Amino acid sequence: MGVDPIKTGLVRIGWLAGALLLTGGMGQQRAATAPQQTEPPLSLQPLENLELAIRDLMETFGERYPSGQEYLHRLQTIRVVWRAGRPDAHRRFLQLRREVLLANPLLDFDRLIVLKRCRGQLALPANHQCNSCLKQTGYDNEIDILSPVHPGGFLTTLFRPRGGFYVGELDLHYDADRLLFTMPNGRTWQIHEIRVDGTGLRQVSREEPDVDNFDACYLPDGGIVYASTASFTAVPCWHGRERACSLFRMNADGSAVRQLCFDQDIDLHPSVLPSGQIVYSRWDYTGLMHIYARPLMVMNPDGTGQRAIYGTNSYYPNALYFPRAIPGQPHKLVAVLSGYHGVRRAGDLVVIDTSRGWHGADGLLTRVTHRLEPIRPVIRDRLVDENWPKFLHPYPLSDKYFLVSAQLRRNGSWGIYLVDVFDNMLAIQVDPRFDFFEPIPVKKTSKPPVIPSRVDLERDDAVIYLHDIYRGPGLAGVPRGTVKRLRIVAYHFGFPGLAGPDKVGRAGPWEVMRILGTVPVYEDGSALFRVPANTPLAVQPLDEEGKALQLMRSWYTAMPGETVSCVGCHERPPDSPEVRTGLAALGPPSEIEPWYGPPRGFDFEREVQPVLDRKCVGCHNGQPQPDGRTPVDLRARRFVPDYVGLPLSKLGADRLDPEIVDRFPPCEPPHKLLGRRRMLYTPAYEALIPFIRRVNIEDDVGMLVPAEYHADTSELIQMLRKGHHGVRLDREAWDRLITWIDLNGPCFGTWSQIAPVRCDAARRRLQMLRRSGGPEDDPERLPEVQREPITPIVPPPETGSARPVRLDGWPFDRGEARWRQRAAGSWKKRIELAEGITLELVRVPAGRFVMGEWRGEPDERPAAVVTIENDFWMSACEITNEQFRLFDPGHDSRVFTKRSLDENGPGVAMNQPKQPVVPVSWQQAM
Repeated sequence: MGVDPIKTGLVRIGWLAGALLLTGGMGQQRAATAPQQTEPPLSLQPLENLELAIRDLMETFGERYPSGQEYLHRLQTIRVVWRAGRPDAHRRFLQLRREVLLANPLLDFDRLIVLKRCRGQLALPANHQCNSCLKQTGYDNEIDILSPVHPGGFLTTLFRPRGGFYVGELDLHYDADRLLFTMPNGRTWQIHEIRVDGTGLRQVSREEPDVDNFDACYLPDGGIVYASTASFTAVPCWHGRERACSLFRMNADGSAVRQLCFDQDIDLHPSVLPSGQIVYSRWDYTGLMHIYARPLMVMNPDGTGQRAIYGTNSYYPNALYFPRAIPGQPHKLVAVLSGYHGVRRAGDLVVIDTSRGWHGADGLLTRVTHRLEPIRPVIRDRLVDENWPKFLHPYPLSDKYFLVSAQLRRNGSWGIYLVDVFDNMLAIQVDPRFDFFEPIPVKKTSKPPVIPSRVDLERDDAVIYLHDIYRGPGLAGVPRGTVKRLRIVAYHFGFPGLAGPDKVGRAGPWEVMRILGTVPVYEDGSALFRVPANTPLAVQPLDEEGKALQLMRSWYTAMPGETVSCVGCHERPPDSPEVRTGLAALGPPSEIEPWYGPPRGFDFEREVQPVLDRKCVGCHNGQPQPDGRTPVDLRARRFVPDYVGLPLSKLGADRLDPEIVDRFPPCEPPHKLLGRRRMLYTPAYEALIPFIRRVNIEDDVGMLVPAEYHADTSELIQMLRKGHHGVRLDREAWDRLITWIDLNGPCFGTWSQIAPVRCDAARRRLQMLRRSGGPEDDPERLPEVQREPITPIVPPPETGSARPVRLDGWPFDRGEARWRQRAAGSWKKRIELAEGITLELVRVPAGRFVMGEWRGEPDERPAAVVTIENDFWMSACEITNEQFRLFDPGHDSRVFTKRSLDENGPGVAMNQPKQPVVPVSWQQAM
């Protein structure tokens, strides 16, 4: 969405405002002069915008907006003199606009809380950071009250922090008598409360020396939800150098702290919906592009019922910050639409209707100040850098009128504006010396209903009821009865100083993958099973061979004692289950069946290497074979002392924590394109990774096609199924290889195997987990498993009577092939499939050829002479997308996402009309 210069010109008069000149000292009342507009009129569009607002206010409020007809009459007079070029037309329009917008009955309050900072002190973290990265002091900022609420109002200081400390992230209580805010103390960031009369200042959150608390919100039950680094997680794409935060709750006095979200990265901006639920922004990216993955989530105030309501599996919008419910509209929100790199949490102001859509632009009703421009999805990293005006901290008065902080042009000051969906903007508080943020009317608001808690802290587990695994697009087209079991996997996220790609595994998993086990799926697709609480879980539907049919590149976390209900596989937010009782619900919940031992992180040498030791290293042992070739070395790392590993990426090396950098040997000589440090995996792991097909760390954000990454698409599985040199695997050996692939090819099962976990973070995270109801097990501890010594099995030499098959004239060269085609008559023809779309065919003459390879794999033997009785015609080239869509209009070849040179767009397009169609199954081809 770039800048439209014509539209910019049309609306400049609608929102461009001069500076408000303030007088008075700190702590005193200061009067502000009205904004001045000096630019000449440019078009009639601002008049149309204002007329739309007048008519809407008349229709909405009737007698409560008594001057509507007078305003319309005055506007028509201005339109006449405007067209005549009268010099006073513009001044008269600005005066009328001020009267029209300030007469809005929704402005039924006389005080407005605003946050005032010295010009240029934005004090917002980058979009990959939380407050922990901000400096704590050096600010000229204060909480003010503007009264009356119009451009000539007075500012009074409510609170000014001592020592230049930061103050911000305001939330007013429902009773409008007190507010929460964030302020550091020189050591950590903490949540404070003050009454709106300036008394009663107190610190609410309880201090711990290694934890920051911020971004708080009052709850209807009297508690407080807030963000905290007590999760002891870190931003993966910054390799652990930046702290991440999750949402917690506490009592009003700071007691009874409990973690609600156990997420990978940053949870932001909690606010309460009319239903009593909490809406918030969650950033997560396990196996998908991290710059396009910030869905809006909701949950109950006790942490139960966590689910996405907008933006999951969607490239657009990149992020929706500062979501707030619109009064009286249960499905509508206002939020700031933004990008990833680039401007900090600012962007377009959008109105969202989740009942109309939940993906891409489907639910975006309007982009404020861009009414005449259609909302089209744009896949771009710096999505809004060139969009103006930019917005922060919206406060909805209704679904059409908002108070908001706005910056009208590059390097301009931030002010408080009254805006509407008709593209009108009125400056309420602007001063070129200061920036103003976070407008909140001082007005009592209806307290949403209290949702009773469903958490039982006496339990450390939860129950999941899946109504029908075949419902939803996740398994579209998969025949009923195909899914036999569900694999339950837990994510174990990185720590401060130790996180990010290429550590747990090469180019695949961001996180440690903990294998918990499997549970049964009933014939009707239902499942009922127990899971550990407070644990980010993924579920994989398995076929009869234990291979995943779909990958859940996200997670769900259940609270202690919660019963979670899922409709199906990747169902849409509005979907509901059929009114029937599933077979699984007729009995007790299934317990997770362990996977060859207790729950643990999947470690390659522990889980896969024994298979290689028994079945492979008899030949793949680093020694030359009789034919002189040396097969890839599949021995364990301890047997290959000269193993050197693989270079880290440049960012991966540069962002290593200084305290652990020595655990990553230097590249000698330094790699020209990659980093200066190496990651030591294992020789066998490094050798096999190229033979498995899996999602990349920056893969497609959209939902995967069912079985798109089925283990059978991996060359390793295909090679072994063909009977690679007589190797035969039992069920467990197959299961270990398949599970490794389905878990995205991890190498290590704990973070401490890679490098020491710094600052006691592992113990502190576990401590917080136990405070919140468990479970008790430590993901950093690998349980001991006793194994007998393994003797490699070398398959006996293959024997048999296979001999080369000889056929006169076979094989033949290209010239001979061309001669045979032409000898049979016409050898090329073109048929019309549709208007403008043709298919070129070439003749394949009748004849004989040798099929198979006498020295090949078992499924290629024995070679035999095959006769083609009649000529046939085949396409001269691959079938193209436009040709295939004549038979399957909905087919989409999508994109190739394995690239990192360009962050804009989903990848390299493969769905253009003239490109070969992919992927096409055997059933589709037939």
